[in-house]
Order: sequence, then C-alpha cells, then structure tokens
Amino acid sequence: MRLLLRQVGHHYADLPVLEDISLDVAQGETVAIIGPSGCGKSTLLNLVGGLLPLQQGSIETLGAPPPGCLNPLTFVFQDFALLPWRDVAGNVALALEHHDLSRAERDARIQDVLALCGLSDFAKALPKQLSGGMRQRVGIARAIAVRPAVLLMDEPLSALDAQTRELLMEDLLAIWGRERTTTLYVTHNLAEAVRLADRVMVLSRRPGKVKTIIGIPIPVLERGKPQHAAALAALQEDLWQSIKIEAQVADREMLGEAQHG
Repeated sequence: MRLLLRQVGHHYADLPVLEDISLDVAQGETVAIIGPSGCGKSTLLNLVGGLLPLQQGSIETLGAPPPGCLNPLTFVFQDFALLPWRDVAGNVALALEHHDLSRAERDARIQDVLALCGLSDFAKALPKQLSGGMRQRVGIARAIAVRPAVLLMDEPLSALDAQTRELLMEDLLAIWGRERTTTLYVTHNLAEAVRLADRVMVLSRRPGKVKTIIGIPIPVLERGKPQHAAALAALQEDLWQSIKIEAQVADREMLGEAQHG
C-alpha cells in the first residue's frame, strides 16, 4: 500500500513537536526518518500507526492491502516485548490469535515467518535462551506474520551490538526483498539509514519539519559490497552534515529541559 502524509502537525499541550510534515511513500518503499533528538520521529510513527490522535493534516493509505493481510499497520519497537513464558513459536502466534484463522493456517504462517527470519531451529526456545539479536528476530517475525501493508519500525536495532546489528540488517533486506512491505524506519544510526532505506527523510530540530529527503541511488542488495563502501560513507557524511549543528543545539535544549523539569 502507498502511504500519504500531508501537512501533518502535532503538539503536546503548548509544546509544538511536528509541523507541516508531507511525505509520499510508494508501495514497497522503505523510508528512513532521521533527525536530532526530540524532533518528533517517534511521534510521527505513532501518528501514522494510530497510537496518537491526528491533530493537523491528513494520513492516508492508498491501494489494496497485500494478500493475507491481517493488520494494515504493524509496529516493531526497540523493546522486543516478548512474553517470557512463551516459546518463540508461541510469541509469534500471539499476533495471530485474535484473527479468524484455522489452526492449520496459523501454523503455516508461523512456520513460514520462522523460516524467513532464521528461527526454525529455535521454535521451542524461550526468550531467556536467546541472544538479543535472536529476540529481535522474534519480534520481526511476529510483526510480519500478519502480513502488514505498512511496517512501522522504531529504532529496532539500537539495543544491539554492531555485529548483531549488521546481521539483522541483512535479514531485514532479505525479508523486504520477499515481502515488499511499505516501511517507515526511525533511526538515530545514519549507517542503518543509508544501508536499508530507498530514501532518507531528515527532520529539523523541534518542532520537526522536513529539512530534506535524500535518495540512496545504490540498489539495496548491492550496498554490502566493498566497492560501494566509499559512496555509502559519503552519503552518511552528507546526512550527518545536514543535522550536525541542529543535533548539537537539540541536545543542549533537552539537557536544559531535564535540569529544569
């Protein structure tokens, strides 16, 4: 499905957080959202996902959902949010239990996403028996089990070490290559943004406005190859320069608010 945002704004009491956000995300496209701390990245994701009421502007999904779609919009958060008493298959099943599926249909979906996320051999393992990367794979498997039309990802890899994050990025690219799910991906990590996204939307410091949108011209499946390392590093540097000064100001502002809050 296509995702269309027009002049979206939001405030908390007298504090403006987002202003005049417009974005058109094509079917199957991944758009990363970056910006200084406190610029409203997660707020924007929550508005799209319906966790916050829309105050200004419009948010639409256009087109038919993919075959077998159970939830049009689905989140993946930084916190894995797994039930510790359920095994891997049981945690994935949680997303399916309130839908009208036969036992065979539910089991088939679970087996399919476990295989896609490299979890087939861990179906009976409890979360405490898994590494952080494996637990996040379970969270991703649970999200895509409902075959969402739009996937909303809020810093899903930020709690992981660099090596695990690299492996999870490869997993995400493989999943998106098969599912072609329209995705909004919030991150502070510029390397993630240029590795995973088709385009990167840069927000200004609060109130967050669209500062620029940068396309990544290298095909996503080519970006892990050594010959593209310099080009990706240059794109990452361009992104950093676009937010560096505002990020420094935003950090000072948030520190001042914390001290006087």
